Amino acid sequence: MANALNILISGFGGQGVLFAGKFLVYLGLVKGRQVSWLPSYGPEMRGGTASVSVIISDEPVGSPIVSKPNLLIAMNLPSIDRYEDACVPGATVICDSSLIPRKLNRTDVRALYIPASTLAEENGLKGLANMIIAGLAARETELEDLDYALKKTVPEKKAHLFGANKTALELGFNYGRQSHD
Repeated sequence: MANALNILISGFGGQGVLFAGKFLVYLGLVKGRQVSWLPSYGPEMRGGTASVSVIISDEPVGSPIVSKPNLLIAMNLPSIDRYEDACVPGATVICDSSLIPRKLNRTDVRALYIPASTLAEENGLKGLANMIIAGLAARETELEDLDYALKKTVPEKKAHLFGANKTALELGFNYGRQSHD
């Protein structure tokens, strides 16, 4: 894994972008890394644009703003249109292919397409596409202590949602690992 993960997660407000960012921060904390979480959203929040900058580093974090991500998670088409060109060469870009009908224009980044919204719907996990993508991101970044991070992220008043979130994470973590015999 690189010295620092500069992660940008973007989507519509209400897609759980900020929650997914908090989850990734806790994955970094369990590994003893330095972390930063900085949300950004439009005044209308739900339905407007929301993004979060997450930094997971071996060194103290100087600025919490991610302007050149080496991991981009795009939850909708406006997000990929806006941030694709901001990625550093060699970055990983994870797209919810259920909501992003096009492939990336760049060839110098690693693109991972996962139909997260469709998988969530098909598995009775409506509203948890964010955690399906977070599971894939955890696998790709080798930050794999999902249970600990999820326990820290899901508030006590929503403890009844722990199981559904865990199922969503595992769907994303294992996506594409099935045998294609």
